[in-house]
Amino acid sequence: MAGEPESSLLVYFLQNEEKIITYMAYAMLFGACMMVLNTVSRGEAAPYGRYASTKFGMLINANFAWFVQELPAFAVPVWCVFCTDAVQLSNFANNVLVGMMIFHYFQRTFIFSLLHRGKPTPLAPFIAAVFFCLYNGYMQGRYLTHFAVYETNYHISPRFLLGCSMFLGGMAINIQSDRILTNLRKPGETGYKIPRGGMFDYISGANFFGESLEWTGYAVACWNLPAFAFAIFTVSNIGPRAFHHHKFYQEKFEDYPPERKAFIPFLL
Repeated sequence: MAGEPESSLLVYFLQNEEKIITYMAYAMLFGACMMVLNTVSRGEAAPYGRYASTKFGMLINANFAWFVQELPAFAVPVWCVFCTDAVQLSNFANNVLVGMMIFHYFQRTFIFSLLHRGKPTPLAPFIAAVFFCLYNGYMQGRYLTHFAVYETNYHISPRFLLGCSMFLGGMAINIQSDRILTNLRKPGETGYKIPRGGMFDYISGANFFGESLEWTGYAVACWNLPAFAFAIFTVSNIGPRAFHHHKFYQEKFEDYPPERKAFIPFLL
């Protein structure tokens, strides 16, 4: 029958889905290592935002790019919740954890993308971001709704509460920092200014620190391999970017605050 190979492949996938998600998490960890090694060896930031270049493809409107690339990380977990069996959502903790993903990416997709005033995004990093959000949206959403098993009272455990607190604190820092950056320039203005206020008084990459704290908290609350793979990948991706921004500001502004660190307050 013509449909038998496809049917057999689907059956195999469903029977081994948890194992496949585990392999996906290991692949993400490998990708994080490769990304750090590439950044260190080349000494260049990822080619989007202020580092955008037409060498990596045609330029795409930043607001459109952010909306489209972030959308899968919102839509796929929502699909997992409402359109699949979602057997683990009988546990309150699972609902909260998958809700973190949905809450974050709702804000990034439908609010941040409208307010963002960044430079156009080259095609290559845009496609990579779409793929990552689709990949990670499935990995997180499906694992939390179908495979992650927690004790009935896990939602009141110290680890869960600590992780949720880190997530909310990191998200607040991230949103505040993005607002500060957005308001640096009035409509029609060009050029760069020194960001001030919030965590920018301590670090150059306040928005990156906030998002890293956010997903580290998510990983602590989830306490599973896919979540930690995502957190490590995030830090590996945007952590080096904070150092590139720090160097950019120091070279561009003679009066840049010398006490300001790059990524972690008072440390790095």
